Amino acid sequence: MTRSLPPLAIRADQAAPRKKASNYPEPFASRMKGREKRPLGTVFGLTNFGVNLTRLAPGGESALLHRHSRQDEFVYVLEGRPTLVTDEGETELAPGMCAGFAAGGRAHQLVNRGTDDAVYLEIGDRTGGDTAQYPADDLKAALDAHGQWVFTRKDGSRW
Repeated sequence: MTRSLPPLAIRADQAAPRKKASNYPEPFASRMKGREKRPLGTVFGLTNFGVNLTRLAPGGESALLHRHSRQDEFVYVLEGRPTLVTDEGETELAPGMCAGFAAGGRAHQLVNRGTDDAVYLEIGDRTGGDTAQYPADDLKAALDAHGQWVFTRKDGSRW
């Protein structure tokens, strides 16, 4: 039996977009309608870290304001001027700018307040046992044994 190898190289904008816009439960998932992610790392069979080519339409949000307990994240802006929102304030980003978020550090999200799409690469590790906190919303998340996010309210009740 021959195992098929992943492609050697692709055009990033030709990778298939995720079928589901968000794993968040409602009412949060609909806030991600202006976001399109193309999982690039998965195309190549990467398992230690993920890479997404993400496009935010005007008014779009990258994620809810959040922080991870164990996973680091990094973004590099390719097009547009997304606003980086953190628990310390806001910073407009531009092409060529990047930002990193160490596990347990600043809560963060990108929002597109401009009139053009914003496009960026997001890179994050896939450390198991991660949890996510959402300081502005009644939500928390934990990775289960299969690597799937399980969402609850802050009091622990399920969505």
